[in-house]
Amino acid sequence: MSTRRPLPPAPEHGSVPGRGGRTLTATAEAESDEMTAQTGLSAPTTATETVSAAFPGGRRRSRGPFGPTTRLAKAAFPVLPLLVVLALWQLLTVGKVEFWLSFDKLPTPGEVATALGAQLTSGTYYQDLLASVRRILLGFGLATVVGVVTGVAVGRSRVARAAIRPVIEVSRPIPAIALVPLAILLFPTSEQGIVFITFFAAFFPVAVSTIHAMKSLPKVWEEAARTMGARRVAVLTHIVLPGAMPGIFSGLSVSMGVAWICVISAEMISGQFGIGYYTWQAYGLLDYAGVVVGMLSIGALGFGTAWVVERIGARVNHWLPRAAE
Repeated sequence: MSTRRPLPPAPEHGSVPGRGGRTLTATAEAESDEMTAQTGLSAPTTATETVSAAFPGGRRRSRGPFGPTTRLAKAAFPVLPLLVVLALWQLLTVGKVEFWLSFDKLPTPGEVATALGAQLTSGTYYQDLLASVRRILLGFGLATVVGVVTGVAVGRSRVARAAIRPVIEVSRPIPAIALVPLAILLFPTSEQGIVFITFFAAFFPVAVSTIHAMKSLPKVWEEAARTMGARRVAVLTHIVLPGAMPGIFSGLSVSMGVAWICVISAEMISGQFGIGYYTWQAYGLLDYAGVVVGMLSIGALGFGTAWVVERIGARVNHWLPRAAE
C-alpha cells in the first residue's frame, strides 16, 4: 500500500516557489544577506531604493550650460545677445570702422536713444504707430477670415478646388508691393490702398496653410464621427476645424510677418502716416538716428503682434501635447 507524500507548505503571500522547495523570496533574502556580509551595504529591494542607492544625493537640480538654472538666469540669458550687439555697435560706430562696411555715418546707440526719447514725447510718433497698427489689424483680420474660409472650401469641395486653386497659384507669386500703382488707381484714398496691399500679402499664407491642414487630417476621424451619426456641419465644427487649427495658426504666424513687411513698404511709397512713412521721411532728412528708431519700432511692433498670435494659438490648441522645455 503506497503512502502519499506530504505536500510542502504553501508559500507566503507574494512569494513564488522555486527549486528545492525554496521560494524566490527566500532566495532573494539569502542573496541580500550574502551581499550585505560581503560589502557591508544592504541591497536595495525596491525600484525607489535602487534609484536612491545610485543617486544618494536625491533629486538633483537641473543644470544649464553655465551652472544651475534659476529663474534669474533664465530671464537674463536672452538679454546677453542684445548686450553683445549693443557693445559691438558702440565699438564700430565710435571707432568709425571702415572695413568693407562703413560705420562712420551710422549713429551710435547713445544718439539713437536720444532720438527715441525725443519721439516718445512727440504726439506724431504715436500717431504713426497707431496708423500702422490699425492697417495691420484691418488687413490681417480680413486676410484671416477670407483665407480660412477659402482654404476650408478648397480643402473640402472639389468644385471650389477646381475654381479657386488656379487663381491662388497664379496670384501668389505676384509681390504685393507691385500692386501699389493699381491700388492708387483703384481706391479713392491711400489708406484703403495700403489696407488692400496688406490683405493681399497676408491672404496667401493663411489660405495655403489651411488647404494643407485640411489635407493632412486623418480620414478616420471624419469616418468615425459620421458612423456615430454626426452631420456634416457638426463634423466640420467639431472635428475638421479643431484638427486643422495647428496648421492654420502656423500660416497665421507667417502671414503676420509678411503683412508687416508689406504695410511698411506701402507706407514708404504712398502713405501719409505710419511708422514706415516716418522712417522714410527720416531718411530723406538725413536723420539716420530717426531711421534706426523707425526700424526698432517696426521690430517691436512685429514682435508684439507675433506674440499675440502665438498666445492665441496656444490657447486654441491647448489639446496638443507640449514638448518638454
